[in-house]
Amino acid sequence: MRPMTERPIKVLIAKPGLDGHDRGAKVLARGLRDEGFEVVYTGLRQTPEMIATAALQEDVDVVGLSILSGAHMTLLPRICDLLRREGLRDVLVTAGGIIPDDDIPALREAGISEVFGPGTTIGQVAEYLRANVRRDG
Repeated sequence: MRPMTERPIKVLIAKPGLDGHDRGAKVLARGLRDEGFEVVYTGLRQTPEMIATAALQEDVDVVGLSILSGAHMTLLPRICDLLRREGLRDVLVTAGGIIPDDDIPALREAGISEVFGPGTTIGQVAEYLRANVRRDG
């Protein structure tokens, strides 16, 4: 149990690109709230710039990127680069959705710490975030 004075881990859930399917992102957002996280959901069709700006403005600990469109190799590295440019190097960046196993090493090299595929439970995501988030306070 965390001390009452410690704020919850703050997670930004974002849907980059033209992907119009957000049911999974909404289920994850609600599930993480139920797990005690503070969650901000950006909505559909976010540009990498919009996501980086939201992460900065919201002062998040985690950026969770949900992508089903197949544009992950273009969009996700761009988002990681923009987060670094904004000075958000300590923000944990994760991805979920339909991402081929062969693409995961390149995404990790770009800055994605973990990729959650279909069938990952809310509990597994929550456990990973708690174990890996970097907090300054």
